[in-house]
Amino acid sequence: MAINHTISVLVSNEVGVLSRIVDLFSGRGYNIESLTVAPTIDSIYSRVTIVTPGDDDVIEQICKQLNRLIPVIKVANLSIGEAIEYEIGLLKVSVNDENRAEFLNIVTQAGAKIMDLNEKIYTVKIDGDEKAVQTFAELVRPFGIKEFVRSGKVAITKAGQFQNFKKPKEENAINKLFS
Repeated sequence: MAINHTISVLVSNEVGVLSRIVDLFSGRGYNIESLTVAPTIDSIYSRVTIVTPGDDDVIEQICKQLNRLIPVIKVANLSIGEAIEYEIGLLKVSVNDENRAEFLNIVTQAGAKIMDLNEKIYTVKIDGDEKAVQTFAELVRPFGIKEFVRSGKVAITKAGQFQNFKKPKEENAINKLFS
């Protein structure tokens, strides 16, 4: 059974990069469970975080193929224990007078935050690892979830995985981004 892996890709921030990455996955029949992209502190680079299922051989092949793309600077498979992973969930939940106290207790205990409310619908933000977001959603499911959206996973290494780069003239700038 394939488990999900988090792959972090540092790319040049240019038009069409995301399309090329997604084309690589779809062209080879790989699934993307989650995808987030944003510029780094230096806007000439972007970080792409991809969550995809696969065994170790498949993930190694994906990383090799990603490294061959021209705008890709560095690819890292962020395995368990080597990265800090985070996501956000937003939920619209039905709440009435009878269950309001119980709902608010769950929100408080989970460390969630109420972002908006009216008489019947509370919009709540929960953040943390994937398990925390999913657990909170399951806890409030009995109240009646009207809408549930979650960000893709973002991840950062705990140690210096991004220290050795193939493009020497970019090395100093890139190392500053990840040190």
